Amino acid sequence: MEKSVPVWKKVNLTIEEAAAYSNIGINRIEEMAKRPGCPFVLYIGRKKLIKREAFEKYLEQTIEL
Repeated sequence: MEKSVPVWKKVNLTIEEAAAYSNIGINRIEEMAKRPGCPFVLYIGRKKLIKREAFEKYLEQTIEL
């Protein structure tokens, strides 16, 4: 039996989960994650994950994407 963790309880999100969670498109999140010094991206090899709490803080402080 596979256990499922709600998105709002996860530490890290996939790009797709972050898009659904924030109502921001996948392409926009990918673009934001590629910026140098992005505070909410975590690289695991070639895979990108979004640090949920850092992503939320970033969105709270940002008025335009």
